[in-house]
Amino acid sequence: MCRLQKSYRLGRDIFGVTFLAPEIAIRANPGQFVMINYPALYGFMLPRPFSVGKADPVSGEITLIVKVIGRGTEILVHSDPGSKWGILGPLGKGFPDLYPDSLLVAGGMGVVPILFLAGSSRKPCRMIFGARTASELFSLPHELTRSGLTIIETTEDGTRGIKGTTVDIMKQLIPEVGSIYACGPRDMLAAVDKIALQAGVKGWLALEELMACGVGACLGCVVATGEGYKRVCQDGPVFEVGEVVFDDCSRS
Repeated sequence: MCRLQKSYRLGRDIFGVTFLAPEIAIRANPGQFVMINYPALYGFMLPRPFSVGKADPVSGEITLIVKVIGRGTEILVHSDPGSKWGILGPLGKGFPDLYPDSLLVAGGMGVVPILFLAGSSRKPCRMIFGARTASELFSLPHELTRSGLTIIETTEDGTRGIKGTTVDIMKQLIPEVGSIYACGPRDMLAAVDKIALQAGVKGWLALEELMACGVGACLGCVVATGEGYKRVCQDGPVFEVGEVVFDDCSRS
């Protein structure tokens, strides 16, 4: 069991949630996730997956960024400090270390593993952080950012940052990029994958999928790849550019 340390608001419906989880904090890598089991008193049968935003092996703490989308996440972000939660992890395959001249691309809540990746390296890099509108482009907590990280904000309606999408900005920067690391909605990742392949730039994509078990048993998160179907929870969630078949009809 892991103790909830604190929960704090980052945006209208976005919260940072920190747990004391020493064994996870020591082993977690950027791109990996945890499965949270709700206390029995709330009546939830299945655990929920959350990307790790930071893991501090010294303090033994891990930080998640949670968007309130239903009763479960509402309970989580408003639970009392000191409450005990069952957390399984770290799970899945994470990102490789940052290469020089890296570009990080984050759409919406896809920023969580990207922040962990950026914070785990001292290499200078740029990150595009995009959303549909300003209310979805929440303030990034200072403990998850660092010097040497240049953040380019973009919104589709122009209410904050540059008007446009993460893909629009990526197209402009791709001639200067040595490698790509991305996480966000499926359509965004499909576009990132295509642009990187056309430009001959190596890259890695962290997929966002619904998961019931998190350990590859239920086969509820399979995606098509050039080598057949793979499980996002176990074979991913990080895949190389060109590995996932994004136009697979069964996932549309």
